[in-house]
Amino acid sequence: MDVQTFPFEAMASRCELRLALPPGSDGAALAKVAIDEVRRIERTFSRYRAGSIVARINAAAGGDAVACDAETNALLDYAGVLHASSGGLFDITSGVLRRAWDFGRPLLPARAALDALLPLVGWRHVERANGAIRLAQAGMQIDFGGFGKEYAADRAAALLQGAGVRHGYVNLGGDLRIIGPQPDGTAWSIGVQDPRDAEGLAAAIPIASGALATSGDYERFIDVAGTRYCHVLNPRSGMPVSHWRSVSVLGPLAIAAGSCSTIAMLMQEDGLAFLDRSGMAYLAIDQQGQCFRKDV
Repeated sequence: MDVQTFPFEAMASRCELRLALPPGSDGAALAKVAIDEVRRIERTFSRYRAGSIVARINAAAGGDAVACDAETNALLDYAGVLHASSGGLFDITSGVLRRAWDFGRPLLPARAALDALLPLVGWRHVERANGAIRLAQAGMQIDFGGFGKEYAADRAAALLQGAGVRHGYVNLGGDLRIIGPQPDGTAWSIGVQDPRDAEGLAAAIPIASGALATSGDYERFIDVAGTRYCHVLNPRSGMPVSHWRSVSVLGPLAIAAGSCSTIAMLMQEDGLAFLDRSGMAYLAIDQQGQCFRKDV
């Protein structure tokens, strides 16, 4: 079999498909199906796209309910499950806090700016009935960014599997869904970035099936007076979390692995116990550089 790589850009990330295909296979056509699906999900659910369902829901905040299709409602259901299982820390309404945080400039937001936004955060203010959603307060927003990329990786992999691909993986900005092992049956060796060295690896993890997702404080952050402030925000305080440098999780699906890693980041010092309860394998690195690893 030939191993072919198809790089592309999506969801503000460098992405690639790596597919092992029989000689004569039209790898480009197969890749196009998967890439088109990733871009469809971005168009449909990005809050930054004016025509997306998420943008329409946010624009209607404080007004009428917005009817949603089955796919959107399924993702909203999942958001509700994550909110409950995280004790309210994984909250898709917390994206509104980015109105105060600018990770392009090393400046902290004024406390008054955060305090003005915190009343707009809260899954409890989301009203759902008869396949429609209403954000109760004007100015509220929802954001699927906490699991949208991982959902897209799972969907792309499912389409490739449906088209007969048996070996390869989908990599969306470091969140991976494995389609199947290498042609000889061995696992793919997937590197996990060192959160303090952009060119270094914290570990190389063999994966033959399932998914690997990482959340960390090194993707988007600012440094103010020697203190790092990352983009993972506590919905109760509006402030960034600070206990973990990175959390990588191996799960059956990318969306499960990614949600688990993000919740562990949000839970801070309680994240390790949460990871242990999840039953999934993980590699977590705290702010002192100490590694905690569990294989299953």
